[in-house]
Amino acid sequence: MRYFLGALFSLFLVHSPGFGQAPNEQGNKEDDNGYAQISLFAKAVELLRQDYVDGDKTDYHDLITAAMKGMLSSLDPHSQYMDPNDFRDMQDDTRSRFNGLGIEVSTRNGLPTIISPMEDTPAARAGILSGDQILKVNGVSTDRMELQDVINHLRGQPGQKVTLTLMRPSTKEIKDYTLERTEIKVESVKGAHLLDPELTGVFKIAYIRLVQFNEPTANDLSNALDELQKAGMQALILDLRNNPGGLLNSAVDVCAQFLPPNTKVVSTQGRIASQEREYSTSGAAKERPKFPMVVLINEGSASGAEIVSGALKDLHRAVLVGETTFGKGSVQNVMQLPDGSALRFTTAKYYTPSKQVIQGNGVAPNVAVPMSAEQERVLFVSRSANSPEEDKALIKTKDPQMLRAIDALKGVMIYAQQTPSKIEGVKK
Repeated sequence: MRYFLGALFSLFLVHSPGFGQAPNEQGNKEDDNGYAQISLFAKAVELLRQDYVDGDKTDYHDLITAAMKGMLSSLDPHSQYMDPNDFRDMQDDTRSRFNGLGIEVSTRNGLPTIISPMEDTPAARAGILSGDQILKVNGVSTDRMELQDVINHLRGQPGQKVTLTLMRPSTKEIKDYTLERTEIKVESVKGAHLLDPELTGVFKIAYIRLVQFNEPTANDLSNALDELQKAGMQALILDLRNNPGGLLNSAVDVCAQFLPPNTKVVSTQGRIASQEREYSTSGAAKERPKFPMVVLINEGSASGAEIVSGALKDLHRAVLVGETTFGKGSVQNVMQLPDGSALRFTTAKYYTPSKQVIQGNGVAPNVAVPMSAEQERVLFVSRSANSPEEDKALIKTKDPQMLRAIDALKGVMIYAQQTPSKIEGVKK
């Protein structure tokens, strides 16, 4: 199909019977004839090549590329044309390595908006937060800049500096951040350990943070859970805060660590029947005890993080604590073109097992625990603390969501001790 469309355009450019004729005056969707519209487009291209004042801007490649960028960006914030370099960058991202500032960006209310800064990156260390809006990049306004162009400005060679002008909607503060690009290596599973007994009492509550969903995430998570089970884990806190998502298959495989085999965790619905799909956990997935579980979420939890949290909530496998998630729940297909470029376009929307649409709504927590922008900033910058004492102090003084999660699990396990047949996998 990709090759056919390219040939079709060439055919109309030269041979279309409507080429050079006046367009239908109505110009409405009742006359949505592909032949006539492609002929009209070809005529516009030829007029630009013939009469536009700067001839060096009118070669076919530049004009057609600009048209494809405009065409995709007019559809929704997540659809885009990627030139060969952009497409290679996207592939590198899924493999957990790229050069940049460590920022996931989408479009919200017409402005490029930070979904989440990645942990241990220049953006996170500078105190940039989910929801911050990018007003300028190196002094250039983003008001009419396409999303991919913004991303291209953020990425580049390590060692180069970039100045971002950001507005924080919660405070209306506008501030410049000068960051230095570096090679970003994303370790998707972090911080797996048993929490300090001073926090958890007699229970062994484990903690794991998922930074994003990429190719090795599910396998790394499985290995971490194996080690925690060997250490006597009785309950788990899975931290998906500021997780911007990633690969759909990775999110489904993460769900498989906590749900029975062949369990539906997400479905998609689009315009055509082929986009109606259901995604289930693998029949060969390792089954684990049904230990009590809390998932931490916030506004920076998006896409794959919303699939996992929505599934575990709907299937009553975990209690969600924190704040409503970002609300990015649309499916983008990536189709490579013959010249190495690609089209990424939205084909469907994600639905949780209870048929709740994620796009624009997000996933709401069972237990709402709000945090101020300043609390989030301090917590996020401090999360690289490694020693048990630093970790304990961070939770007690700066992380009310973690404290609420621990309390919830302790309550469940106290109840389980009284009625042991009700809950599996809890051992005293």
